[in-house]
Amino acid sequence: MSQQSTVTTGEIRSIIDRARMDIETNLTATDWDDLVTEIERNLYDGAATDEMYKAAVQALTARIETEPKLKRIAAAVFRQRYYREILGEDLTGSELDRAYRETFVTNLHRAVDLELLDERLSERFDLADLADYLELERDQLFEYMAMETLYQRYFRKTEQNGERLELPQAFWMRVAMGLAIEEDDPQKRAKEFYDVLSKLEFTPSTPTLFHSGSTHPQLSSCYLTTVQDDLENIFESYKHHAQLSKWSGGLGNDWTNIRSAGALIESTGVESTGVVPFLRISNDVTAAINRSGKRRGAACAYLACWHLDFPAFVDLKRNTGDERRRTPDMNTAAWVPDLFMKRVDNGEQWTLFSPDEVSDLHDLSGIEFEERYREYEKQAEKGDLRQYERIDAEELWRTLLTRLFETGHPWLTFKDPCNVRSPQDHAGTIHSSNLCTEITLNTSADEHAVCNLGSVNFATHVSDGELDRESLAETIETAMRMLDNVVDLCFYPTDEAGQSNMQHRPVGLGTMGFHDALMQLNVPLDSEEGLEKANRWQEFVSYHAILNSSKLAAERDPYPTYKGSKWDRGLLPQDTVDLLEDERGREIPTDRKETLEWDIVREHVEEHGMRNSNTMAIAPTATVSTINGTTPSIEPMYSNLYVKSNMSGEFTIINDKLVDELREEELWNDELVDRIKYHDGSIQAIDAIPDRLKRLYRGAFEIDPRQQLRLTAHRQTWIDQSVSHNVFFPSTDGSLLADVYETAWDLGLKTTYYLRTLGASQIEKSTLDMSEYGKTQQRDGASSESLESDETRSDEEDELCKVEDPTCEACQ
Repeated sequence: MSQQSTVTTGEIRSIIDRARMDIETNLTATDWDDLVTEIERNLYDGAATDEMYKAAVQALTARIETEPKLKRIAAAVFRQRYYREILGEDLTGSELDRAYRETFVTNLHRAVDLELLDERLSERFDLADLADYLELERDQLFEYMAMETLYQRYFRKTEQNGERLELPQAFWMRVAMGLAIEEDDPQKRAKEFYDVLSKLEFTPSTPTLFHSGSTHPQLSSCYLTTVQDDLENIFESYKHHAQLSKWSGGLGNDWTNIRSAGALIESTGVESTGVVPFLRISNDVTAAINRSGKRRGAACAYLACWHLDFPAFVDLKRNTGDERRRTPDMNTAAWVPDLFMKRVDNGEQWTLFSPDEVSDLHDLSGIEFEERYREYEKQAEKGDLRQYERIDAEELWRTLLTRLFETGHPWLTFKDPCNVRSPQDHAGTIHSSNLCTEITLNTSADEHAVCNLGSVNFATHVSDGELDRESLAETIETAMRMLDNVVDLCFYPTDEAGQSNMQHRPVGLGTMGFHDALMQLNVPLDSEEGLEKANRWQEFVSYHAILNSSKLAAERDPYPTYKGSKWDRGLLPQDTVDLLEDERGREIPTDRKETLEWDIVREHVEEHGMRNSNTMAIAPTATVSTINGTTPSIEPMYSNLYVKSNMSGEFTIINDKLVDELREEELWNDELVDRIKYHDGSIQAIDAIPDRLKRLYRGAFEIDPRQQLRLTAHRQTWIDQSVSHNVFFPSTDGSLLADVYETAWDLGLKTTYYLRTLGASQIEKSTLDMSEYGKTQQRDGASSESLESDETRSDEEDELCKVEDPTCEACQ
């Protein structure tokens, strides 16, 4: 062995030994020797130190499926390498501590000089004091995938050569400083904000993390626009679309106002080509924008299901047909009124109209919509309308669901629950939701709705076998302040967005780590206790989100359009479910019993008003939950073992808690790992595993999707906006799919998001605890009960969100 190889072996062992310090594993001394040997074997003589780090990470991550704790050791190796990149040398102990803090100050000044960061960060803060306040050990909270994601996409870097400027705690402090910069005592608030961020108790959405403290702080996540039936406005909308996408905003565009194909254009005397050609242009604008150089542009087009072009709209994501009438790079969503669902239920006819002849219909909801819709049907029957079409409501419903199953689109969103329950019903109409279907805000020709998001992490608020409510209440108080600050600090790409946000000041406090927290408490997600946790935990979040918005109103004044809102009329979110029941004339089967002292909140709102028109929205948290190392949003874990692919790479994901319990049962070994891999991460068909663990560790496709909808319906009671709810559907049976989405409507859900499906061959490897879903059949031999198959369906049908990667890069 050459001298270079001998030196390399020692350096490799030093790297590994430092990384695994204080992390106990089940690996033996021989295992570690074998690991070092493998790393050395993968290196060439004279390899640079950076190559050694990369080889070490590669070897460690390859073994994660058998020893999950290696992902923390891989993270530690990654940090060593990154510290070396930023600090210029390998340091440990007090030398690392000193250099870490000094570099925070030096690089922040440098970023200000380079005009990457707001100069006020170096003027309004005592940087030496903040450097001393950094808690460097909190770097250890990041798992390997989190570190890789932060490195690739979040840490600030120079524009000229891409040199990174932030160590992990400096990153959190920069975000905190950016959000505290206009506070009366910015130093104190920056420390407060830093603590909840760095302990992974609350995380703002990705645009806030990207841009907080920057010279162009576009901090908002979501923008909603409504396009007018005017050629000039349509092309002005494309301009706004590009401007909003450029600064990391995800878009929800309402296109219902655009007249249908065949409608007369009075100024020219020709017939309109309808909405579809304009949507194709919108698709191309979306594809052209790379948001902040870090995420692909992403938008969702919404169309009401009474629009004459709706049958063409549901085909936009198909792989067959005229590609000029397809939108492969853009999402689509159906805007569905209650009347349509009632007619599906009753087997009745449905009428499609061109919006230019029913111009007020899009601004109406509930009973007013139903009455006006019937009047237009009578006008059509009398021949007073130029264009309309009568179709069978059930047939359109089946077509809609078939396209949803084939392509994942259009998503189903329900107009009337969004509007009837809106706190801002006095200020206008909700015409659509956003890119990820959790935002429900008014839009108009003059207003681009904006929402500012962040999520509290349930998983970091579990202690001593229960949810730490005192700690969670403190986190929510700080989070609401940070989100309200976003409204004032944000750089708005369009005037319409800025004006709207300053008038209404909506924010969306969400949650993540719900299933993670349940697993810590040994509560199966599909149990009655799981349902009760979903309900009561969200009630608690709602209580403190509303109370703290009202406290901010007492400190900073209510939002300008507060007068006349539901808040002003004494109506809280839970009160509005009864309003929806009254509009529908049927029960919403959810538990709205109040278990907290809501009189305190009601009295405070009555006296001081609200700072924010909207306070809560549960977003997907796709990327920020990765940073937090927890389950996304309110979703079940995807699987116990799978490979996740995103813009930062491919990562093995394994359920640490399951592994720990299987070790306690003396069941964990290589053979069991192979069996779990064979079953795509499921443990349901493995007899050796106790039933208790099978129930606790069910993956997303092993829990009845209707039960998951019940969880969301109960939490939706307490939320003034909506919940981004993915439907995980482990079947190909069309009647079951219809039942799932009809259940969503029956439960009063405002919106649904992606439909996730599995290939039939995957399903057959697992024994699902749902006899109905045992009807699953191969697509090429589907029964009459099954959805029609799409022979042209390809593996590339869902570019933004694939089943293999159960997240969406367009989202948080």
